Amino acid sequence: MSAAIQRRLENPEPHSLSERHADSTELHPELNRAHVRFIGLGKTYNGAQGPVAALQGIDLAIQRGEVFGIIGRSGAGKSSLIRTINRLEQPTSGRVLIDQVDIGGFDEDRLVALRRRIGMIFQHFNLMSAKTVWQNVELPLKVAGVPKEQRDRKVSELLELVGLQAKHKAYPAQLSGGQKQRVGIARALVHDPDILLCDEATSALDPETTQSILGLLREINRRLGLTIVLITHEMAVIREICDRVVVLEHGRIVEQGPVWEVFGNPQHEVSQTLLAPLQHALPEELQSRLQAQSPSPDAAVVLRLQFTGSSQDEPDLAALFGALGGRVRLLQGGVERIQGHTLGQLLLAVTGSGLSAEQLRQRAAPWAQRTEVLGYVV
Repeated sequence: MSAAIQRRLENPEPHSLSERHADSTELHPELNRAHVRFIGLGKTYNGAQGPVAALQGIDLAIQRGEVFGIIGRSGAGKSSLIRTINRLEQPTSGRVLIDQVDIGGFDEDRLVALRRRIGMIFQHFNLMSAKTVWQNVELPLKVAGVPKEQRDRKVSELLELVGLQAKHKAYPAQLSGGQKQRVGIARALVHDPDILLCDEATSALDPETTQSILGLLREINRRLGLTIVLITHEMAVIREICDRVVVLEHGRIVEQGPVWEVFGNPQHEVSQTLLAPLQHALPEELQSRLQAQSPSPDAAVVLRLQFTGSSQDEPDLAALFGALGGRVRLLQGGVERIQGHTLGQLLLAVTGSGLSAEQLRQRAAPWAQRTEVLGYVV
């Protein structure tokens, strides 16, 4: 760890805007920990066919130091919402509070100071092609009038943090997509921000590079204590890095909660649709053989067991199979751990137990949050 980063951890700067400004807005005590707070937020654009409501009645609290995900389909209002945090978008109604300070009335000088405390990285990197890696990272510091010695020290530390020391003389055209995004991350950290905004930061990257960038963001979150707010349309990104998630649709919040809870038991159709690519559908081969009524005495009962995460215990397969009796085959499925909770599903085929399908379902019920008889197969 670099000396400057270590100094920041040991002697942090005033951690909140309310410490830097005297006009903080009082909130209910349980919300005082919120780093970012949206209250009745609305944003309307003037479209060709009239006003378009991009955000409507957003009430949301993002806690200090968490990685918070905002997900939704195209046009859900994700970018509009995240850009109100640094006032790149001016809300039409409602308020945005950072450390209990309403930023709606900030003049230009205070906006400049605010934006230096809020880093931002973008989907398409936004690097200057005629400048080297070093110069791209250094540029915001030059604009801010930081002396050269301090600039050199800060750029060197950040390139070490993102693993690009050896590429400091390279130009963007000589970099891979992942390397370009690492430059963007380093540049976003030059002013030691409290908040890091990620606008579809991995959408232009391949899966392996995406994992690398998400790992870097999580490491930055852990080491520097930054609050990270990211928007994405990919639930896999949310699963990998976020602590909590909010689902947007047509500018409104339709679901929110800890990642394990939304993944394990999605309540809204939009959440279910976004999660569908991560879930195993019933194989066509099995679907074609499945029958609603038992075709013969030796037909197998097909059970689906779902684990929603409400229990933190892993399924005891030996005890489960013992309770079902007969021959138990695993047709498909799997479980994963998210934030210490077990989620997933198993498809089982049971033969020779001497029990009815409903009796088998009841026998399986203690080991899963949901049990279902799908039918019979020979």
